Amino acid sequence: MHCISPCLPGLPAVTVCGPSLVEAAGHAVTVGEVIDDLTMRFLDLADRAIPGYVRGLYVVGSAALGAWQPGVSDVDVVILTSRPAGLADLNQLRAVHAEMPELPHLDGVYLDPALAQVWPVDQRPAPFVVDGQFSSGEPCGELTPVLWLTLRRYGIRVRGPEVPELGVRVDLEQLRRYNLENLRGYWRGTAATLSATLADVPGDQAVDAGTVVWCVLGPARLHYTLAHVDVISKAAAGAYLGELFPEYADLARRAVRWRAGEPERFTAADLALAGRSVDAVADDAWRRFGD
Repeated sequence: MHCISPCLPGLPAVTVCGPSLVEAAGHAVTVGEVIDDLTMRFLDLADRAIPGYVRGLYVVGSAALGAWQPGVSDVDVVILTSRPAGLADLNQLRAVHAEMPELPHLDGVYLDPALAQVWPVDQRPAPFVVDGQFSSGEPCGELTPVLWLTLRRYGIRVRGPEVPELGVRVDLEQLRRYNLENLRGYWRGTAATLSATLADVPGDQAVDAGTVVWCVLGPARLHYTLAHVDVISKAAAGAYLGELFPEYADLARRAVRWRAGEPERFTAADLALAGRSVDAVADDAWRRFGD
């Protein structure tokens, strides 16, 4: 068994209080142990269901960036397979993921040998898992240049060749265009929807904290990638946003504290401010890095 815990040096001990994470509630474990247990459980289930099918497993996302937080973060992976999935394989994989713990989710994408040669970014159909739910036969929105950049620079091998041996390719122009279009399309659209939705909402009305935090930290990560051709965690994105736009620094700090498990209350006024931060980040990115 290859344990990924030693690959995550310096991670603090945390108390995980959900029985879906550990056998006994309240058992103190390290972050690396939680992630290791989850990936090993998946490999055990997959190997018993489809022997020889999973030839590689690599941790990406917040766990690879050293920013995984219990109760908030999923465990994101890239799974390399020995062959394209047939119908029987897909049914077995669906059953495997149904047996995985409810939390944290093991999310990721499956790459057959042909896809692992091209590292696609066109969101073509491929088996994938989001929020613990297995899907196939539909466009995979997880196939992006940012995923391959994260795998290439920070991926943690659990099974398979070492990351440098995979030949992961990242087209810098595709990376730039993806981030810019994501900011202009998805994020600017989200900000416009927020503005319209909040038009008649009292500023002191409580709102969903997760929505505020998502809007504050998400676009800043894309901006950072455009500026530095690198990937940062959501927590680091909060500090980055505050440096870019000091007027949003306090909101960003509160967002980071909420993700760390500290009590924070967010209001409609905060959500409106988060929407304005989305526009500010998108506008600045297009001005600096656009055509």
